[in-house]
Amino acid sequence: MRILIIEDEVKSSEYLKKGLTSSGYQVEVSHDGIDGLFIAQSGDFDLLILDVMLPGIDGWSFIRRFRERSQTPVLFLTARDTVEDRVKGLELGADDYLIKPFSYAELLARVRTLLRRTPMRQHDIFAIGDLEVDILKRRALRGGRRIELTNKEFALLQLLLQHQGEVMSRSQIASQVWDMNFDSDTNVVDVAIRRLRAKIDDGFSVKLIQTVRGMGYRIEDPLS
Repeated sequence: MRILIIEDEVKSSEYLKKGLTSSGYQVEVSHDGIDGLFIAQSGDFDLLILDVMLPGIDGWSFIRRFRERSQTPVLFLTARDTVEDRVKGLELGADDYLIKPFSYAELLARVRTLLRRTPMRQHDIFAIGDLEVDILKRRALRGGRRIELTNKEFALLQLLLQHQGEVMSRSQIASQVWDMNFDSDTNVVDVAIRRLRAKIDDGFSVKLIQTVRGMGYRIEDPLS
């Protein structure tokens, strides 16, 4: 999933970008309200993280204008900590409001909660390389050959395809496929990926399901 951070403090924005990227998200950063609004309106983002005090236009003006065209979730992340500020932010259309200084663990939990509320961009048919997956018919073909998948294997494959080219962390996969919090002592995700890979990639020279060491998994055609 793609996240846009609009934050004028370079150190804070880089900290956020590093943390969210390591959690498997694609992250872009803007340090200016006007530039950030242009990027937000022209890009296809799943979540915005927005400061209030910005050059160009402030966060209040930003969200007023942004809400005229988009319902993408917005998380205010700001040092403005009065009750009046929080109420104002939420009334203007923010989905959540987190006060600086903050715990990264809390920020990540709020990000995941907001993204779970966001409807996935649905497609009926996915095609990557010689793999074709029909979501409505729940049918997967590779090289024209039918692949039999369990319900969980199909859900896992669908999740990877909906985020084609993106790295999905183990915690993201566990929460969205099994609706569970990821426990580092549990290898359910690794086992499921191994079984899915055996069905999707074994016997084919081009491997679509890839491991990104220390981060998670993604599906991608390395030849494209």
